[in-house]
Amino acid sequence: MLVSVNWSLALRPLLRKYHGRRHPLEYHNIYQLVVLVVLSAQSADDHINAFGPGLFKAFPDMSSLAKASREDLFPYISKVRNFGHKAEWLTAIARQVKKNSDIPLTLEGLTALPGIGRKSANVILREAGRPAEGIIVDLHVVRVAQRLGIVDEDDPKKIEKHLMEILPKRQWEAGMAMSFLGREICHPKPDCPKCLMRKVCAYYKHVFNAGH
Repeated sequence: MLVSVNWSLALRPLLRKYHGRRHPLEYHNIYQLVVLVVLSAQSADDHINAFGPGLFKAFPDMSSLAKASREDLFPYISKVRNFGHKAEWLTAIARQVKKNSDIPLTLEGLTALPGIGRKSANVILREAGRPAEGIIVDLHVVRVAQRLGIVDEDDPKKIEKHLMEILPKRQWEAGMAMSFLGREICHPKPDCPKCLMRKVCAYYKHVFNAGH
């Protein structure tokens, strides 16, 4: 691990690059965002986006979804991973929340809902324009944070806690920025020459030294 790196300083270029970039999920309001975030667990965002139009035509808001059974959702989401559990979570959320205007927009309120953990709640808060209460840590962030040398573990909760400790709150957007980097450049097989983080990246330093 590159313990000597000042990550608050080192991550600034990445934060500038992705500042204000909208999440890849295609939503038009907070209700749609919540539904898509729940559906996207362990699935690619572009795959989930394909199901949005049909699902939201049938269930345009939280109140209509609250009247549905889990089986009512199956025709619209049957090609989504774990669709049975996700249908159960979504209908339970809708019955609990009842209407769009009552969707909780705090970390505590969101994580109290079925199927919504810290990562999902952090995404919803970010996209809703609410102050960050945590740092988004998805599979991309786990990979990028490990490769950079910020962490040497793969538990998202521990990674989030560490990032929150080493970064000032104004930089908690770094999670989403690392997620974008992981989606675009730092793939499982990374395109290191294109990466603006390579000067401080432990993985690149190791590969570069190994190749010379």
